Formats: sequence, structure tokens, C-alpha cells
Amino acid sequence: MRPLPAGFRITLDPDTRRLTGELIFGGSPSRVLRLTPAGRKAWQELADGPITTAAAGALARRLTDTGLAHPLPPEPGTPPDVTIVIPVRDRAELLARCLAGLDARHPVLVVDDGSEDAVAIAAVAAAHGAKLVRRDVNGGPGVARNTALDHVFTELVAFVDSDCVPAADWADRLVAHFADPLVAAVAPRVRALVPDSAAGRYARAASSLDLGDRPARVAPGTRLSYVPTAALVARAAVVREAGAFDPGLRFGEDVDLVWRLHARGLRVRYAPDVTVGHHEPASWPALLARRARYGTSAAPLAKRHPGALAPLVLHPWPTLTVAALLARRPLLATAAFGGSVGSMVRTLRENDVPADGVVRAMATAVHQTWLGCGRYGTQFAAPLLAALLVPRGWGRRAAAASLLLGPPLTAWAKNRPGLDPVRYTVAAIADDVAYGAGVWSGCLTHRTLEPVRPAFVRRLLRFDPKGKR
Repeated sequence: MRPLPAGFRITLDPDTRRLTGELIFGGSPSRVLRLTPAGRKAWQELADGPITTAAAGALARRLTDTGLAHPLPPEPGTPPDVTIVIPVRDRAELLARCLAGLDARHPVLVVDDGSEDAVAIAAVAAAHGAKLVRRDVNGGPGVARNTALDHVFTELVAFVDSDCVPAADWADRLVAHFADPLVAAVAPRVRALVPDSAAGRYARAASSLDLGDRPARVAPGTRLSYVPTAALVARAAVVREAGAFDPGLRFGEDVDLVWRLHARGLRVRYAPDVTVGHHEPASWPALLARRARYGTSAAPLAKRHPGALAPLVLHPWPTLTVAALLARRPLLATAAFGGSVGSMVRTLRENDVPADGVVRAMATAVHQTWLGCGRYGTQFAAPLLAALLVPRGWGRRAAAASLLLGPPLTAWAKNRPGLDPVRYTVAAIADDVAYGAGVWSGCLTHRTLEPVRPAFVRRLLRFDPKGKR
């Protein structure tokens, strides 16, 4: 494993905990990392300042790859060599707003992807000094970006959609991450630009393009499995070598590219300290239609990347506990929860790890499983949940209602969006149903059930072997 280069610093993830002098807990998926004596010395070097030794670089790579920490790159010594690429189809007014946010430090390439009003697009590009490439036939944003790559001669390419409003220095601020030779792409945070309406406030709170304020390594099976290419800076040569964007994907082409880069052993980073505005749909029909379109990408992605797309991850003990609670079997639920605690305590002791806080951790696992099952049920079996609300019997109704209402009400309580809980809950349920309808449509088209098949994982916690850094 190539170490993180000299000059980098790291910052620990907020969820990372030092259990003992040699044990570190956290990451995504969760794990316990055991430091050797050499590792503890390297840890101290990382705590005191930037990387200066190979040992510290190796530990930093391990920490940042597992999500226990995040890299802080040094300031770049030379100006970045970047071409800005903007795919567009009509929407000349939004293109003008996007171009107005940029400056003249980098060449800008606009790819007109079969606009009906090509004259308007050409006029906007010319007014802002951007080079224009015209495609006579619309191929979608991925194909338009591929066309642009034939005209990019800089080391880095910054993709930004025409409905984005970037700051002038957005790409420059991400370039520092490329001091790590393994980094193939870096994405900023994409913040929703919406009118002050009910649909707009919901989109601002729950946009699928806004991935939050925590940095992350982007990889399947982790806390952050994808980033959108609404705004993304990447190594142009690496994107070409990876096959660029799949022309067979109208949606999900960005997820596919990120996963292919990951499969090549490269790193993709999410850097939310840099933000780019993005115009969201202004009405409920447009918002839900877009979610349904996003859902149609799940099936082709699942076929291209088997095992990378799990709509729900279930662990045996928490799943049994939730199932017993929903079935109103308190004794079975208590026994299952006790079994989960006992199993985890035994596993921790076998690995010489303190068992403090196990009850709270397993309760959190049960809570997350319940929320996951509720979201899964709403997305892919909403009619069944609704049907369970009709028959008499408070127990069955309460169980179905908890699955249907629990996830959106929990999200509302956590985020406190600019909507009352009732409207937010209705909107979130409609959002999930629309996405699920798109997923089912894709499954029928591509003849696969992979996107709706839960994954069953036995281990809740990973352990580094003893003696390993």
C-alpha cells in the first residue's frame, strides 16, 4: 500500500475513538485498529504535525482508507492545470449563470448536447469566452463529457453541470488533494438552490445530491458510496484510461465511473469544505419525477457492479430483535438483544478489546436496523405497508406505521428542516415511493432483482489482525 505523501496532515473522523493506547475504533465499515509500537510512534508523529516518515505515511493511508481519519493536503506549490467542462442542453439562462461564476484563470469548454436553440447556447458561450463544441444528437451528460475529453489537454478536468452555480475558485480549492498520486477524483458538496416553497424547502433538506458536511473516502459499502458529477475534479488521463463515462447509462453514469475508479485501486474523495450550488426542481411533480429517473439507474448499475449496490444491509442479531419487536414478541426480542450483547462481548474479549458501551452500541444497531427496514419497506413495498394499516388490530397497525413513519420523523427531528413534521413526512414518503418505482421499473427492464435484494452480513465489527498496524 503506497503511503500518504510527506506534507499531508490528517484529521480524525468525529466518530473515531481511542479505546486504549493501542486500539482505535471507528471507520466505515466500523472496525478496531490495533497499533504496534511502531504504529504508536507514527500516530504521535501524525498528532504533532505533517507526515515526514514512511511509517507515518503508511499509517495515515490506513486511517484515511478505512474512514478513521481524513487527509488534509498541503497547499499546492504551482497553479493548477485545469479545464472546466460544462455539458448543456438548452437552458441558456442557467448556463449564463454558471459561466458568470467562473473566472478567466482556466479554459472553459461548453459541450452543446443537441440543444434545440443552439444559437442561444453559442451566444452565451461566446459572451463568456468559453470554447464551444456542438453535438448534433443528444447523448446525455455522460456522452457530452466524453466528447469534451477529446478536447481537454490539461492534467485535470473539472466537470460542472450547467444548472450549477460554482464559486470562481471551487476547482482550485480541490486541486490540493491531487498531491496524493492515488487520488483520481475529488467532489465538493453540492448545495440545493431552490425557491422558498414547500417543495423547495424539502429539496434543500433532502437533496440526493447533497451528501452532507462530513468528509469521506468514496467507495461501495462505506458511509459514502458515491458522489455526483454535477461537480467533480478528476485526472483527465485516469478518466480516459478507466473508459470515461458509460454511454449506455443516461442516469447513474457518475456512480458507475466512481466505482470503476475504485476497482482500479484509486481513491475518490468527498471534500464538503468546498461547495457548489445546484438548481433543484421547483415543483413536487418535477422533484418526484427526477427521483424516479434516478431509481431507474439501480438495475444497470447492479449488473455492472455485482454486490456493490445493497438497498439494505442486515446483521443477524439486530434483525432478529427488530423482527420480534414488530411481531410483538417482547420475550423473543429481549432474548435476541441479550444474544447480540453477549455475542459482541465474547467477540471483543477474544480480540482483547474492552467491552465498555456494548449495550448502547447494540441498541444503536437495532435502531438503525429498524430505520433501514422502514426505508426499505417504503421504497419497495409501500402498498403492502399501507395495506397493513387497514385491518383491525392496533399491534399490526402500530408496526406498519412505525416502519412507514419512523424514518422520516427521525430525519425531521435530526435535521429540523423548514417544514412541519407532517408535510416533511408526507414528502419523504412520496420521495421514497417515487425512487422505488424507478428501481422496480429498471428491474423489469433489465430483468434483475439485484437492486431490491438485501445483503446479509454476519459481522457488525471488523478487527485488524493482532500485530498489524
